Amino acid sequence: MKTAFITGASSGFGRACVEAFIQEGYKVIALARRKERLEELKNAHKDKIYTLCIDVRNQKEIFEAIENLPKEFQEIDVLFNNAGLALGVDEFDKLNLEDINTMVDTNIKGFLYVAKAVIPILRKQKNAYIFNLGSVAGRNPYFGGNVYCGTKAFVGQFSLALRNDLRGSNIKVTNIAPGLCKTEFSEVRFKGDIQKADAVYKNTQF
Repeated sequence: MKTAFITGASSGFGRACVEAFIQEGYKVIALARRKERLEELKNAHKDKIYTLCIDVRNQKEIFEAIENLPKEFQEIDVLFNNAGLALGVDEFDKLNLEDINTMVDTNIKGFLYVAKAVIPILRKQKNAYIFNLGSVAGRNPYFGGNVYCGTKAFVGQFSLALRNDLRGSNIKVTNIAPGLCKTEFSEVRFKGDIQKADAVYKNTQF
């Protein structure tokens, strides 16, 4: 049985991929910050899932957790590097510095920590895959998206560079760049303001 490692697994694309991979017969290592959401997944999928309650910004915890995975989850075939967020829609000079740091540390540094820790395991498999979750915002930036759009541009460019690094190896790299999708993304961006979050999707047909 193959194993997929999924970050940002508690909601949105990450949670959907947990369900999809398990349905396809994979075991899943699900990493996220929200313990109660991870417990829901564990209760639903039992021994098919191993959960890690870690913030991807915590370099030490990321590397330690991956180095100490239980035996039945040590062979990883797929990395779905998904954890990321946007905070605010202000012009850049009006952005909160803490929000800037959170976006950069999560969307870039945390993203790199996970890839750095998992790739040596992927190299040991016959065939392995890395799926990086970028965004159309990385190619088509919008007003108020400044830092977030920049981080997703990084994901796209890093994916191309990593593909070159791994050319000829057993690992394939894909950058996924979705557009607007109704997840908890906007709720996080507006820090829990449901009214503002819902307004993002007004008149949008999914």
